[in-house]
Amino acid sequence: MNTTAVVPVDDLQPDEIRDARARLGPRIRTTPVLFWEDPVLAERLLPGTLAILKLELFQRTGSFKARGALLNADLLDASQRARGVTAISAGNHAIAVAFAAREVGTHAKVVMTASANPLRVARARAFGAQVLIAPDVHRGFEWVAQIEREEGRTFLHPFEGRATALGTATLGLEFLEQCPDLEAIIVPIGGGGLAAGVASAVKALAPGVEVFGVEPVGADSMHRSFAAGCPQAIERVETIADSLGAPYALPVSFTLCRRHLDGLVKVTDTQLLEAMRLLAEGAKLAVEPAAAAATAALLGPLRARLAGRRVGLIVCGANIDAATLGSHLLV
Repeated sequence: MNTTAVVPVDDLQPDEIRDARARLGPRIRTTPVLFWEDPVLAERLLPGTLAILKLELFQRTGSFKARGALLNADLLDASQRARGVTAISAGNHAIAVAFAAREVGTHAKVVMTASANPLRVARARAFGAQVLIAPDVHRGFEWVAQIEREEGRTFLHPFEGRATALGTATLGLEFLEQCPDLEAIIVPIGGGGLAAGVASAVKALAPGVEVFGVEPVGADSMHRSFAAGCPQAIERVETIADSLGAPYALPVSFTLCRRHLDGLVKVTDTQLLEAMRLLAEGAKLAVEPAAAAATAALLGPLRARLAGRRVGLIVCGANIDAATLGSHLLV
């Protein structure tokens, strides 16, 4: 797949972001923040560093994905709503698309891979989606393209597009309103839709706040894209953080990330597991591996750089079944 195209992308404007939040309204929760005060955490950080968690795991559908999916669905015209929507996802985006379809009065047919966590499949169905299980991701993309072609459904992309970035920018807007004295924010990166929106909002509304993206070592498509100067694909995804396992970057999210992020770092699966355990024991949060990425970055590659600062950590989701969670925490 050729992902090297670069396209002009206008910056997200403050009024646009506020209008997007108003449009989403009470259908999207203003998720809480937690000032994480824990002696074990304090021992791991340098003196004066304060971690502030944006608890997006408490969002409708259990992840931040609801914001972009609902904004995209809300922009559909009457004929598009009549034909329905489709998507491909390992989990969180499929759940979000099912939720969004229900909220705007349309219907969803989503393709999930055979490796998808059964809890996520069940949650997508619970929100009303028709779920097809493809044997692998390549077949899944073929199926979703066929659904678009034969049924006329609108494809809702999991991370690409300006409307998706506007949806995730509402998270950045909320975080700044809740914690106006933040000095830095760390954002997990899969395809880059979350980081593109959050970084855009922060630089538009509080340009002095630094924003860092974090990727798993085994899914570093944004690192490779930054190095090449254009969106790149990776050969394979090898990380426990399946929600961050995008196999490529795409032009809009890449451009906004490159324009507004102050830096990129990587974390290992071992660091993700350590951060999951610390969140479980110290903050009493049961999260999926992707949601521990920002914590892992603060404890690891960004520990010295952000020493003594007020650092926002986006806890992006928690769609994980008890058995899988237990196996990660006991490693």
